[in-house]
Amino acid sequence: MRRTVSALDEVDRRIVAELSRDGRLSVRALAERLHISRANAYSRLERLTRDQVVRGFSARLDPVGIGLALSAYVTLTIEQNSWKRVRDRLREIPAIRHYSLTGGDFDVIALVRVPDQAGLRDLVFDDLHSIPGVRNTRTMIIFEESSDDMVLRDSPWPPVP
Repeated sequence: MRRTVSALDEVDRRIVAELSRDGRLSVRALAERLHISRANAYSRLERLTRDQVVRGFSARLDPVGIGLALSAYVTLTIEQNSWKRVRDRLREIPAIRHYSLTGGDFDVIALVRVPDQAGLRDLVFDDLHSIPGVRNTRTMIIFEESSDDMVLRDSPWPPVP
């Protein structure tokens, strides 16, 4: 499903960049940093939220700190006509933190977080292999990872026309 979003101007981009660094910024603080009125900051933030450019505000958690000590990528090869059913089932599995439908050597890649090896075993053999249409999985344990937070530094966008 495609959605249309208004083109972001320079102020919108600066709002997104500031919020990606600190999602707890008040509208007042945001307006002060950008040298715009609070009303302008508020209306722009409302539009960015409505358009789902800004999709919410949440705490960034340390997986190990909340008991999810083992992380892995699991790739899935699926029957091609089953991708919607597989996608819908993946959305229901709490251990799957992110997944992507892909092209190439496999059809799906999922980032999973579980407490331990037994949790990973159960996830792969019980949860994933029980999904109709899943033909094969491959698991890659993550030893070390960089932050998965998307914080915008210098502008990643092309110049505003």
